[in-house]
Amino acid sequence: MTVPPALPPTLAGTGELFQLLRDGTPRTRAELAQLSSLARSTVTARVDALLASGLLAPVGEAASTGGRPPTRFALNRDNRVVLAIDLGASHASVAVTDLSGQVLDEKTVDSDIADGPEKVLDRVTAIGRKLLTAIDRPLSDVAGVGIGVPGPVEHATGRPANPPIMPGWHDFDIPAHLGKTFVGPVLVDNDVNLMALGEYATSWQSAPHLLLVKVATGIGAGIVSDGRLMRGALGSAGDLGHVQVAGARDDVVCRCGNTGCLEAVAAGPAIAAKLRERGLDVEGSQDIVDAVVAGEIAALQAVREAGRDLGSVLATCVNMLNPSVIVIGGKLSEAGEYLLAGVREVVYQRSLPLATHDLRIVSTSAASRGGILGASAMVVDAVLAPRAVDEYVARQAAAQTA
Repeated sequence: MTVPPALPPTLAGTGELFQLLRDGTPRTRAELAQLSSLARSTVTARVDALLASGLLAPVGEAASTGGRPPTRFALNRDNRVVLAIDLGASHASVAVTDLSGQVLDEKTVDSDIADGPEKVLDRVTAIGRKLLTAIDRPLSDVAGVGIGVPGPVEHATGRPANPPIMPGWHDFDIPAHLGKTFVGPVLVDNDVNLMALGEYATSWQSAPHLLLVKVATGIGAGIVSDGRLMRGALGSAGDLGHVQVAGARDDVVCRCGNTGCLEAVAAGPAIAAKLRERGLDVEGSQDIVDAVVAGEIAALQAVREAGRDLGSVLATCVNMLNPSVIVIGGKLSEAGEYLLAGVREVVYQRSLPLATHDLRIVSTSAASRGGILGASAMVVDAVLAPRAVDEYVARQAAAQTA
């Protein structure tokens, strides 16, 4: 492993100062000195280092208080790009974003996760390279790669851990495989975690305690607390799908081997099976949504009942986690208010009044882009963290003097 060059003592802490500019708000040196309580000379040296590295850019002048108007600086979001990947059971979405998370180009293709890790990862690598070419950015501009997969992940290593719908992926070294092409860090997480992070980063930063629930072929949750993603000890936090639903029939067997799991009674396949028993030609989640939109009474009733089952589990989560917002995502969220009404009915009835006082239960705003936006946010948080910025500034300075 190559040891990154160190910043001189006078510039140590440049990454900490940079955090004051990550929100994109332009600020002058004087404003930064006031916010950081650092000497003006120290701020000037660190700002100059950030400008030289390309992480900051001048963005006009502030109003003069006498003499020459001071220059304002802000994050140069075009300094580098992020490759964001969202893998599903039957699709792969790839996007290139800037350092603010803005999507520059993207592509979604049909892709069977059961094709195995090498074939799927080579597929998204090829797509990523084409997207970079299309926007005229070289591979060296990629700051890092974020990827979400539809199964449990050991986040520290980026290796899937016995994912039930991903045959051949267990313990596969995803970062090493993608690292053959891309030089920045490769970060891997569960797709629902990244949906939660994407929802928070784009729509809910005013609500730092967020619970996102994905309801589709399976059911899972991502938990954001104090603005940070909670993964648990080994990355399995939020596995709502295998919580037993009170009152569920003992003969409802889940794919995990237990009975009465939320996923076995309220996910897409379970709802579709109930509707087929009632004579509707329904196979998957999209068919359920179509039936709801068409006003099929049986579909409306089944989706609302699924919402109640989901609400019975979420009521416990509300009492334990006290989120400020619950976001319902996934394909079945497209059924709209019918699913949400069932969730709200039970959550507000069974949760403590204090926990639901300001609670909002809403549909996703990021929709199918949530995983991509979350993957980008995960990488941006890593590569723009204080220590990472210090190392980047030091590398750029060393390269300029070489």
